[in-house]
Amino acid sequence: MDTLNSLVGRSPALESVLRNARMAAATNVTVLILGETGTGKELLTEALQQSSSRANKAFVKINCAALPETLAESELFGHTKGAFTGAVSDSPGKLKAANGGTVFLDEIDSLDISLQGKLLRFLESGECQAVGKTSPDQVDVRVIAATNCDLGQRVSKGEFRKDLYYRLNVVPLELPSLRDRGSDVIALINHFIDLTTKEHALDKPKLTKAAYACLKSYRWPGNVRELKNLCERLCILRQGQIIDISNLPAEISSNTSTQSNHGFSLPDTGINLESLEIDLIRQALDRTNGNRSKSARLLGISRDTMLYRMNKYNLA
Repeated sequence: MDTLNSLVGRSPALESVLRNARMAAATNVTVLILGETGTGKELLTEALQQSSSRANKAFVKINCAALPETLAESELFGHTKGAFTGAVSDSPGKLKAANGGTVFLDEIDSLDISLQGKLLRFLESGECQAVGKTSPDQVDVRVIAATNCDLGQRVSKGEFRKDLYYRLNVVPLELPSLRDRGSDVIALINHFIDLTTKEHALDKPKLTKAAYACLKSYRWPGNVRELKNLCERLCILRQGQIIDISNLPAEISSNTSTQSNHGFSLPDTGINLESLEIDLIRQALDRTNGNRSKSARLLGISRDTMLYRMNKYNLA
C-alpha cells in the first residue's frame, strides 16, 4: 500500500520528495529526512514505514534529544542485570526491540558524540552490544533518521561524526518548507478544517477569498504544524461562521501584501543591480544558514545558477 499518497499536497517541491521516498521505501536502505521544524518529518517517516516490506513489523520511535544523558546507551543498546546501579534486570534496548522492523531516530543531531561511534558500528554491521555484555547480538533493523539541522555544518564544527553522517546520508529526503509549497497551503487548510470539524462534530467555518489569499502569502515559520494548529483554533472559535482577514491572528493579518502588482518599485534614483543581487544572495544564505539549495529556492533560481552567481561574486 502506497501510504505516501496520503500526504496532502501536490506541489512540485513535495512531489519530488515523494517520488524519491517511494523508491527508498521499496528497499531497506538507511534514509535521512531533513527539513525545518514542523514540515512533517515524522509523518513522512510513518508513510515510508507503512509503504515498506516491514510495514507489519516493529516500528520504534526514538527521540534522541529526550534520551537521558546517563542512560542513553542503555536505552538504545540495552543492558544486563547488574551492569550499573539500578539495572535490576536485563533490558533488550530499543534497537533490539525493533528487530526485523524499523527504527526512527528523530533529532539525530542531539545524539551524544560518545554514542555516535557505537551507532555507526550498528549501522554497518547490525551488531548491538548491550551494556555489561561481552559479545554483541546481531540485529536486523531498518533505520530512518531525521533532523532539522545542517549536519554538514555540525560535522565541520566537530559536533557530529563525519563517518556517521555519510552512513546516515545514503538516501536524503529534504522536505520543503510550507512557504515553498505554493497552493498546497490551500489544500492543507481545507484538509485540516475537514479533520477538525469531523473529529469534534463542529459546523464548518467558511473562509473568504481574502482570508485564503492572506494565509497563502504568509511565510509560516512553524510550517505545517503551525497551519494545523491555526485551523483547529479557527474551527473551534469560529465554528459555522465566516472567517475574514480580520478574524486571523495579528501576525498573519498584518502580513497582507501592500506591494504593487510589479512586486518591486524602482526608485527614482535608480539602483546598482549587481550590489542588489549580491545583497539578496547573502540574505538568502544567512536565512538558510548557508544551505545553497534552500537559498536558491528562496531566490527562485536553480542551484546551478546560485553556484554560478556565488562564484561570479566570490561569495563561495
